[in-house]
Order: sequence, then structure tokens, then C-alpha cells
Amino acid sequence: MAKIRVGRVGEQIKKELSQIIQSELKDPRIGFITVTGVDVTNDFSQAKVYLSVLGSDEQKEETLKALARGTGFIRSELGKRIRMRKIPELLFKFDASIDYGSKIETLIHQINDGNAEE
Repeated sequence: MAKIRVGRVGEQIKKELSQIIQSELKDPRIGFITVTGVDVTNDFSQAKVYLSVLGSDEQKEETLKALARGTGFIRSELGKRIRMRKIPELLFKFDASIDYGSKIETLIHQINDGNAEE
């Protein structure tokens, strides 16, 4: 029962964070961001927010720094939108699964193209 609630809270935080980052944050260092997932601890004290950022490695680092500086504002906005006793501490991390998936896909295409030539 508790895992179901943690999952629902994580999905709600993901949805609200996407809206907050897109519409409320005005930092020019923040590039094109997609919130890919949120893992919330069982006691709701921390939430790991997984992000996919479009751009170079330097742009990704700048985006992460800008989000780290705006964490207080993001938490306060999240508190206004979600009714919880305590809003979890947000930890922003990069989600490399999309990059990994595209790399695997190109490798598969290369293998298939090699087999088609024979």
C-alpha cells in the first residue's frame, strides 16, 4: 500500500516540476529540459529528479547549476501546488538512459546495414 502512494506522489511531483520549470523559472542558463522520472523515498524526505537536457555537456552542467540554485524557489512552488506536510528535498540528476538507448539503436542499425550489404 505504501509503495503505491510513493509512486503516485512521485508522478504528481514529476508533473508539477515539469510545469514549474517550463513556466515559472526565468533563468537563461536553463536549457530544454524534460523531467523523465522522480524517485521519492518512503518517508518523503528526498526526491531524486531525473532530467534529460538537450545540448552539450557544458550546457547540461550550467542547467544543473541553475536548478541547484533555484531549488528553494522550486520547493516553495511545489508546496503551493501539492498538499503535503513536508515537501521533499530535491536532488537533480541526469538521466542517461535516453542517450544510452539512442546509442544502442544506432549500433543495431549499423549491424543491420552490414548484414544487408552481404
